[in-house]
Amino acid sequence: MEYAVSGKAAAKLKVDCLVVALGKGAKDLPVTLPDATRALINEYVKDGDFSGKKHQTLLLQRPPAMSAKRLLLVGTGVEGELNVQAFLQLAATVARSVGATGATSAALLLDNLAVKGQDAPWLVREGARALADNLYRFDEYRSEKPPASRLRHWTLLSTATPAAAKKALNEGLAIAAGMALAKDLGNRPPNDCYPTYLTGVAKELASQYPALKVKVISEQQAEKMGMGAFCAVARGSERDGQIIVMEYHGAKGDPVALVGKGITFDTGGISLKPGANMDEMKYDMGGAASVFGTVKTVCELGLPIHLVAVIAAAENMPDGRASRPGDIVTTLSKQTVEILNTDAEGRLVLCDALTYVQQKYKPHTVVDIATLTGACVIALGSHAQAVYANDAELAQALLEAGDECGDRGWPMPLWDDYQEQLDSPFADMANIGGPKGGSITAACFLSRYTKEVSWAHLDIAGTAWISGGKQKGATGRPVPMLSRYLINLAGKQA
Repeated sequence: MEYAVSGKAAAKLKVDCLVVALGKGAKDLPVTLPDATRALINEYVKDGDFSGKKHQTLLLQRPPAMSAKRLLLVGTGVEGELNVQAFLQLAATVARSVGATGATSAALLLDNLAVKGQDAPWLVREGARALADNLYRFDEYRSEKPPASRLRHWTLLSTATPAAAKKALNEGLAIAAGMALAKDLGNRPPNDCYPTYLTGVAKELASQYPALKVKVISEQQAEKMGMGAFCAVARGSERDGQIIVMEYHGAKGDPVALVGKGITFDTGGISLKPGANMDEMKYDMGGAASVFGTVKTVCELGLPIHLVAVIAAAENMPDGRASRPGDIVTTLSKQTVEILNTDAEGRLVLCDALTYVQQKYKPHTVVDIATLTGACVIALGSHAQAVYANDAELAQALLEAGDECGDRGWPMPLWDDYQEQLDSPFADMANIGGPKGGSITAACFLSRYTKEVSWAHLDIAGTAWISGGKQKGATGRPVPMLSRYLINLAGKQA
């Protein structure tokens, strides 16, 4: 698919399909449309064929006084300004509706749209990202591929300056590319996507981008280094665990670090999960997938930052070497953990990865991303990822980045009051804190390994994938939030 931004008059653009979004009541006809076209639209509105309600579409063939072969009207459902979520939903409707036509080229008129608090370049950036994201398909394992869309070219019509429009388009498409990689990894079946497969993905990225270097720590090496918590999880599988380190040198100075939970399949271990929907535990590497996607976006954009990304990759399986409830392990930080539930494995692999990245790379900021707890899904559903942090400014930066691109988070408490739930009579801490506040106590556990650094934890258990039915699949979140955060950070450091 090719994408472009143009300031050309809508009436003169030669495309197979021009898309115009209209608000509730369809009173906001763009003045850039020819009078004859506006009159025709008004007739359809008067006759009740189009009212501008949300997701409503009307396709007009050979609109008068226009070079486009088709004119697609799409309703926004509101009068006046849209919010960010409504704009992204609109873009999804546009992508689906145009894809259902026979058009090979299409254009979306942006300048008659207003999104609260956002400017013309924002419309280009998020419009391009949303259109590209909605074209994503994962058909690799189908013997018969569904018919492909004929669409080959999108043009965004905008009055943004050429330089600003080009920058916005590049950012939007780079983020969409990162989301696509994250989705591919999440959707790939666990018999093909396992820890050493992720190592191959990292090496492939490094071959594409010279600024990216990869280092791999094997399970055996991790054990010798003292990563007792990571190895307690990894040793239950016949597939070796991997600590994958990707370092991007786009600037000098101390790095920012991303740490991703990469449990490529989670049975729960000895604390075995129920069988229903266990297939979806291939998505338990959603944190790692989002880190891979964000690294790709950073490389595509050539951001002037120093970034270290660490993936703690393992399978959580219940074989004869698997850890047991009641085992006590020593982490890389020398703190000891009593394992009360082997299905609370994500925090075990993460704590050693968090310690490692701090000891080795001295980052100024660390953000870990994990499909960590079912409790987070109960608390926030699928709309927002939980944001925990020991630094209020970092939390705010992540939340604002998410709000800006529609990949929203919600602030959660990290109070000392919850820490006592992790008390163990035999070790420094237990790996679970009981049924109350499960997402919070999981974050409290990780906070014990990040006391000396500015740190945030994203629990994405509710947002990393869509569960069940024909719509089941990875979402690519929180690649937009993380990418926006890093783009903003790069701007501040410049």
